[in-house]
This record gives sequence, C-alpha cells and structure tokens, in this order.
Amino acid sequence: ESPCVFSTAAQQRSTGDECGPEDPRDEPKHPLSDCALEHKAIKLEEQVRDLTERYRKALADSENVRRRTQKFVEDAKLFGIQSFCRDLVEVADILEKTAESAAEEAEPSNPNPTLKKIYEGLSLIEAKLQSVFAKHGLQKMNPVGGKYDPYDHEIICHVPAEGMQPGTIALVTQDGYKLHGRTIRHALVGVAVESQE
Repeated sequence: ESPCVFSTAAQQRSTGDECGPEDPRDEPKHPLSDCALEHKAIKLEEQVRDLTERYRKALADSENVRRRTQKFVEDAKLFGIQSFCRDLVEVADILEKTAESAAEEAEPSNPNPTLKKIYEGLSLIEAKLQSVFAKHGLQKMNPVGGKYDPYDHEIICHVPAEGMQPGTIALVTQDGYKLHGRTIRHALVGVAVESQE
C-alpha cells in the first residue's frame, strides 16, 4: 500500500507542477525591460569609450614625459661642462695673446733662438687645446665677413664699410665659442656700416 501512496503523491506533485501557479508561462517578467537593457548597454559603451580615451591620453602624457626626461638627460650630458668651458676659453684667450706677443718678438730681425722655441711651443699648445675643444664639441666662431647675428655676436664698435657689405662683421676683438651649436660666449665684434659723409 505504501508504494501506491507514494506514487500517487508523486503523481499529484508532478501534475500540480504542470498545472500550478508556477507555470513558466505565468512567471513574472524580468524587472529590466529590453529598452532599459539597451539604455544600460549604451551607457556602458560610452563609459568604455571614455575610459579608452583617458587611457590613450595617459599613455601619450607618459610618453611625452619620458621623451622630455630623455632630452633633459642628453642635454645634461652634452652641456654639463658648459661653465667649465666658459672658464677654459679665457685660458685659451691668454694663451693666444701670449703666442701673438712671442711671434712679434721672434721675428727674423731678432736672432734669439730661445724666444723662437717659446713661440713654437706656445703654438703647439694652442693647436692642441683647440683640438681638445673640438673633440668635446667646443668650437671657436669665425664670424669675420659673415652677417651680424645677435644670438652669436655682441657689437662693440662700428667700422667704415670699405669693400664690405654694411651689416657684415669687419673685425673680432674677442673670440666667441659654441658648445655643440649652443653659444656659450658671444664674439665681440665690429660691424661694417656705410660712412656718413
């Protein structure tokens, strides 16, 4: 008798399941309608686009910072000796003037061999110093005959333009120097001008 009761109860349950209020056709719809889901999807897409754009901008900013830092490091390597070079070119000035004085004294009219040797030694030192300068990117400007440039030259006088175009450099009283193309000392120059007669 018990197996029969069991089967009847099971049958009632299954029939009840089929006909009961839990029929899938009668289930309440999901709280979010199709329209709401579509709206939510659009919002999520906008957020993804916004985040992607922000990410791209952050990457670009990061790359710019990296480039600027790299340039700063490269410049520090190239121009870190700038102040040292400024001091050293003053020594080159003294050496050049001394060599010029020795050259004037060691003319053929003066038979002093010691003076001649001093001049030759000074000339060798001067040539070697300029060679070391060039090796490290320090170069003397040779502006005579060129156009005046306020970034490279400082005018200390004007001279009559005899056979020269006005505005060109006629003489240099102090050499200018550039370190890797950057002016570290302006050349002191005289510029040719038309005579006012």
